[in-house]
Amino acid sequence: MYRTLIELDELKALSDPLLLDCRFILSTQAGDQQAGARAFAEAHLPGARYLHLEQDLSSPITPASGRHPLPDPRRLMAKLQALGLEPGRQVVAYDASGGAFAGRAWWLLRWLGHEAVAVLNGGWQAWQDAGEAVASGAEPETAASACGAVATRDGLLVSADQLWRELQDARCLLVDARAGERFRGEQEPLDPVAGHVPGALNLPFPLNHEAGRFRSAGELRRLWLELLQGRAPEQVVHMCGSGVTACVNLLAMEYAGLAGSRLYAGSWSEWIRDPQRPVARASD
Repeated sequence: MYRTLIELDELKALSDPLLLDCRFILSTQAGDQQAGARAFAEAHLPGARYLHLEQDLSSPITPASGRHPLPDPRRLMAKLQALGLEPGRQVVAYDASGGAFAGRAWWLLRWLGHEAVAVLNGGWQAWQDAGEAVASGAEPETAASACGAVATRDGLLVSADQLWRELQDARCLLVDARAGERFRGEQEPLDPVAGHVPGALNLPFPLNHEAGRFRSAGELRRLWLELLQGRAPEQVVHMCGSGVTACVNLLAMEYAGLAGSRLYAGSWSEWIRDPQRPVARASD
């Protein structure tokens, strides 16, 4: 069973994995939201099924939510079961963005209680670079039947109120995965307010990568232990702009053997919905 990352040769050795193509482009331009689906139709791993960040891996935005609220667990489980998810079946997610969207799928499946899920290291580019065969064609319509109650692992999550209490009591270490200029409040291309949650540290998610692949487990362990400065992994909470790329940092920690960190899924775009929540900037 693969639970964090899987290499190309390991994937090829599997007999019947459920492959999830999660390619997407984060943009303020609505027209780009179908870029991943178009890329899937042009070429994808044989047998893969497509998951759309907005339509499948998120729920509709509300006045109090961030840009990518967590999906309804029953709806997501019904979708995954329609695609072939079964207990114990190995799931492998991939994208073309360093695991940014595959990592979201990885985290969501763990949230739903499915442990046999991993992200393809190197993603779509690794498959192409190896000269492997590809398939084409749009994702076929799939009728998702209703499923029963889903027992989500809500201990993997932190709410905005819980996060602020833990920060005030120094019970957690908040790590923001956004680019440095966004964290510092120098620019903000996606959200109406720039800055970061007071007390947060910044580790942009691409720092987990080298040449399009995740660094070795040992390298990642050194990177994260330096940031943690003696704090336990269970004290770490991850955030980003909308709860998507934060999953890359969480995945990197798990791969490095530093398990137990949590996700603030609403992230920055939810935090700033309430004007009473404090905001920090580098210039303050």
